[in-house]
Amino acid sequence: MGKIKIAVVGAGNCFSSLYQGLEYYKHHKDTAIPGVMWADIGGYRPRDIEVVAVYDVDERKVGNTTAHAVFAKPNCARIFQPKVPEGPIVEMGTVLDGVSDHMLEQPEDLGFRLADKEPVDIVESLKSSKADILINYLPVGSQLATEFYAQAAIDAGVAFLNCIPVFIASDTTWEQKFIDAGLPLIGDDMRSQLGASILSQVLQELAFDRGLTVDFHQQLNIGGNTDFNNMMVQSRLASKKKSKENVIRAQNDLRNIPVAEHSLFAGPSTYLPYLKDNKVAYFNLRLRGFGDAPVTIDVKLSVQDSENSAGVVIDAIRYLKVARELGVVGALRGPSAWTQKTPPQQMMYADAKKECEALANRVISQSVQKQIKH
Repeated sequence: MGKIKIAVVGAGNCFSSLYQGLEYYKHHKDTAIPGVMWADIGGYRPRDIEVVAVYDVDERKVGNTTAHAVFAKPNCARIFQPKVPEGPIVEMGTVLDGVSDHMLEQPEDLGFRLADKEPVDIVESLKSSKADILINYLPVGSQLATEFYAQAAIDAGVAFLNCIPVFIASDTTWEQKFIDAGLPLIGDDMRSQLGASILSQVLQELAFDRGLTVDFHQQLNIGGNTDFNNMMVQSRLASKKKSKENVIRAQNDLRNIPVAEHSLFAGPSTYLPYLKDNKVAYFNLRLRGFGDAPVTIDVKLSVQDSENSAGVVIDAIRYLKVARELGVVGALRGPSAWTQKTPPQQMMYADAKKECEALANRVISQSVQKQIKH
């Protein structure tokens, strides 16, 4: 098998963990790889992923090597692989709404510092890098910037992996653009490997499967990285809250169970710099069982936010590569439902996993047949 060449927008915490992980797992030859859901997807292993282009707008990253950028402030992701390849030089990206005034006003180690450079021609850069996939790691709320990079991916002929809650894969107009260009995409808004969204989904599924009524579902999230800091701006937070609630609401919709008003809350709640990349989530579910007997679930989940994301992205990259080779175009339903909070089609956990397993074995499932490029 050849390499999977990826380009990345945003050299922040999530990319730092992914880049470290690519080196960490490079020499792992076991059938099962600890910490990775699938060692082999369509013949590709984590070691087959190669970073060929990186775009950012922070002066501490632009013009430096990828190895420098992933450890530069304001990144605070845990360093578990200190020695990483130098990688490509980080190029100046296009700003648009990708940086909020709030983040420019933050202290040096908590906010962004815009580089005084002209952006490169992203389409030409993507073409010259020969990237297969463009990964969007922009800050939450970057609507215009995400749309710009999605269009750049189309114009450059590369697949798109949208890791933030700007709705591209789940928007029929945008999906049609990728279909017309003969390209696959995965989106929107990356789930974590074992994070708040997947835990909320599984708890909701479990309650329904055991015949219980869910009267109330609350998920509160606290963290200290730039993602949480950026979402202190309420206008940028709105799409994230909607995306996180979509995960839970979908479990009702799939079963035709109405969602009562004020019965659901999920989203970032506050920013505590002390926590750095540690995200802490609190869950409270109020249920009714046999004879309307009350049941309460209280759960606390503590994770390293960016590593948790990388554990899913490392699979999504390979799904996109295999899909391209099989001629699948448009938004990948199964992998999007498995890896994203707001996919174009919500699925139950087991159904999404089944679709992913088929693609990992290069099997075109019945639902994917209609997405084959002719």
